[in-house]
Amino acid sequence: MKNSSLHARDARPFTMRDSLRHAGCWALAAQLAAFPLASSFAAENGPKVVPTSANPVAVDKPTAKPTPDVVMIAMQAEMARATKDLGKADSGPYYMSYTVYDQNLTVLVGAYGSLLTDASLQRRQADVVMRVGSATLDNTHGQSRSSGMSSGTLPLDDDPNAIQRVLWELTDREYKRAAPAFLDVRTKIAVRAEEDDKSPDFSKEAPATHISGPTTAPAFDRSAWENEIRRLSGSFRKYSDVYTATVVLQVVDSKSRMVTSEGGAIESPSYSARMVMEASTRADDGMDLLRVETFQAPAVAGLPSEAELNAKITKMADDLKALKAAPVAEPYDGPALLSGRAAAVFFHEVLGHRLEGHRQRDEDEGQTFTKKVGQPVLPKFLSVTDDPTTSQMAGVKLAGTYDYDSEGIPARRVDVIKDGVLHNFLLSRMPIKGFENSNGHGRNQPGLMATGRQGNLIVTSAQSVPEAQMRQKLIDEVKKQGKPYGLYFDDIQGGFTLTTRSLPQAFQVLPVIVYKVYADGKPDELVRGVDIVGTPLAALTRILLTGDQQHVFNGVCGAESGQVPVSAVAPAMLFSEMEVQKRQHSHDRPPILPAPGFDNTMTAKDGQSSQSKAEVKQ
Repeated sequence: MKNSSLHARDARPFTMRDSLRHAGCWALAAQLAAFPLASSFAAENGPKVVPTSANPVAVDKPTAKPTPDVVMIAMQAEMARATKDLGKADSGPYYMSYTVYDQNLTVLVGAYGSLLTDASLQRRQADVVMRVGSATLDNTHGQSRSSGMSSGTLPLDDDPNAIQRVLWELTDREYKRAAPAFLDVRTKIAVRAEEDDKSPDFSKEAPATHISGPTTAPAFDRSAWENEIRRLSGSFRKYSDVYTATVVLQVVDSKSRMVTSEGGAIESPSYSARMVMEASTRADDGMDLLRVETFQAPAVAGLPSEAELNAKITKMADDLKALKAAPVAEPYDGPALLSGRAAAVFFHEVLGHRLEGHRQRDEDEGQTFTKKVGQPVLPKFLSVTDDPTTSQMAGVKLAGTYDYDSEGIPARRVDVIKDGVLHNFLLSRMPIKGFENSNGHGRNQPGLMATGRQGNLIVTSAQSVPEAQMRQKLIDEVKKQGKPYGLYFDDIQGGFTLTTRSLPQAFQVLPVIVYKVYADGKPDELVRGVDIVGTPLAALTRILLTGDQQHVFNGVCGAESGQVPVSAVAPAMLFSEMEVQKRQHSHDRPPILPAPGFDNTMTAKDGQSSQSKAEVKQ
């Protein structure tokens, strides 16, 4: 099963047995450290493109020659040696690449006014990709894709001899996997029925050269941020209805290098800062209730101020108190309004994963849209693009921005759906019928082979009304259908979708804040324990109109090629019909004793500790 789930908080990959192959999306940002090549934010002073005859660059004045990169030189030397020597073998590789990831990671985790984690990590990893056979048919064909890569840890010191030695070991190991895997692929092809899509296994692309200039990591006052994490996490102590709460800050300074046997050489730095505030409570019936707020920026200086974060904490606590007392929603089928963030998640799950290129070729997939190119798949007023070259929308930095994908192909804007009609897919270097080349969407986390993935999925509308009018439009539709109420989905925590043909082509989206909006003028009523369910072809045709403002959902998406940072952008949307079901939940009782300090009232000391004077930080 390819099940793509979308969570704003959980950093653990979502897995179910090997037979249930997953695409878990939107996990807690700790996973961002794993993706420096296709990182959320490129270095502020930007990568420099090396001039070639095909890509001339004007130079106004001489610049200082950069210091040679010892790691890159070692990678290129070992690549040249391996290509020459393995090329003499009977089944030599026709393509190889080395990718080295340098990562400097700082993680601060606070709870109740104290630090649970205060850690730094430096690591250097290498992926060796090898293809044996030919571009038409090689060892990665079909279900043998994992045979194309071996990974390992490189020395942290810039010692070229030590680095080349480890690359040599990994190259040898990978060749001993790839060569027999190719023989196995040929055997299976000979005895199996002819495949519907006979596209080659690897596309021919022009090698790219992209070397970054010297960069300086953004300022990070660790001591000041440690104190702020303490103060923010301590603020949750004021709220008796908050049973668990954490504040996580992750700061990543990373650099990736890639060389290929085709002559490509890419080197680029990236920086990111991400904060996640999470709080939970439990209703009397045992249902666990969660609120999460996430923020990310190219540097800690771009995160919200402490006052803004404390306001978010207050809102989270108020939401949890209200949810704890709210009634459980009943199954429903009728008009519904999705906020912009909820609509963004909906499109990522229901549509985005089904537009990823490899799913059009894999015969285990449902291939919902494979043969619908040139046909309407959405209402004609909607268009969808995926644009990893866009760094910001609606005043929010986008997590799915990158310069080059994990296969060394320049990132490109792809107009997937125009005026409701399907035109393209999100492609890696795995061709599919009718689409021979990559469009810069081959993405992976270290240790896994790249596949076509989403970057910044952007939904636009030509049939919108002012966002303030959307609630009334929902009421009008409720009255038109003779329903007592409609549902408004204000915020969302995640979701998942099934894309294989062996299981129902279904999706499930997990809202957090949901209101009943009554047709007779009664006040909106908050409800809990409801999930959106349905099938994609039906659900996508029920969109009536949208709001006029774009909203952003940032997260981390996991699929066959691992977890990668992504964004989804969409306006609020009105649906003529949306089905919901009751959410499964535990039946454990809430805590028997009140939290410390709430036997009667909070002590003055507790109140003061969470409101300590803020420090100036960078």
